[in-house]
Amino acid sequence: MKIQNKVQFVTIDNDKAGQRIDNFLLTRLKGVPKSMIYRIIRKGEVRINSGRIKPEYKIQAGDLIRIPPVRLAEKPQNVISAKLDKVAVLTDYILYEDEHLLVLNKPSGMAVHGGSGVNFGVIEALRALRPEARFLELVHRLDRETSGVLLIAKKRSALRLLHQQLRLKKMQKQYIALVKGQWPLHIKVIQAPLLKNILQSGEQIVKVSADGKHSETHFKIEERFSNATLVNASPITGRTHQIRVHAQYAKHPIAFDNRYGDRDFDQQLTITGLKRLFLHATLLMFIHPASGEKLTFNAPLDQQLKNCLARLRKQ
Repeated sequence: MKIQNKVQFVTIDNDKAGQRIDNFLLTRLKGVPKSMIYRIIRKGEVRINSGRIKPEYKIQAGDLIRIPPVRLAEKPQNVISAKLDKVAVLTDYILYEDEHLLVLNKPSGMAVHGGSGVNFGVIEALRALRPEARFLELVHRLDRETSGVLLIAKKRSALRLLHQQLRLKKMQKQYIALVKGQWPLHIKVIQAPLLKNILQSGEQIVKVSADGKHSETHFKIEERFSNATLVNASPITGRTHQIRVHAQYAKHPIAFDNRYGDRDFDQQLTITGLKRLFLHATLLMFIHPASGEKLTFNAPLDQQLKNCLARLRKQ
């Protein structure tokens, strides 16, 4: 490792405006672990216009960013080959692509970006597959174990317009989840504020707290089974782990959720062959940033989720 021993001051132009400060630093400080990025933000070593900020702060044109000295890898850690099986297979998961954006049916078990012990994620893999692409950035995120529709911008202008849709709640997302027990008919909306705690390791744990941010998820029953319910979940806000924590809060945690789940429930489902979080981003609806056309993308369930539902229906 080498030390970048000078404080950097960076002024943000229009082209870089609109992205979160943590994402900006991850791109700028290649080879620096994600946990360190969060640490220097949390400690106030990263400053914008001389003030402290949070990881979710969106940088604006004209912002002056102070970046402290950090440890940089001698060689980039996330230089990966397009020939790697995990990278090459992503081509089969592309649902749509044009010059402005790319829509992927992200497989479960793959992080959206590298860091915190993950060598590379979806975005690094796509950059390896598309070396000619000058710009590839995540529009939103999915948890590592969550599968389904993921949107990637191929132009800075597209990213800004798609982020604007997210802020104005004009982008519609729907997920499907298998939860413990019989989901009550009367629980259609959960409004429970969520507070995020970033551990020293960089791991994020979220809990319902009066000190948290407003969070809202709409739930609809899709299918009932003897010991589980298949629900449709539509997040109105976009908080970290929102659907997972709201399901836990309702006392109906999602199957095979290693942070917020129920081990006894998971054990009951082993007969179905399920070994992964049963949370899938099934639908994404938004306005195309260039054409203005309303687009809807549906991502099919993977075979493991299909098999699980088939076994439950037989029971």
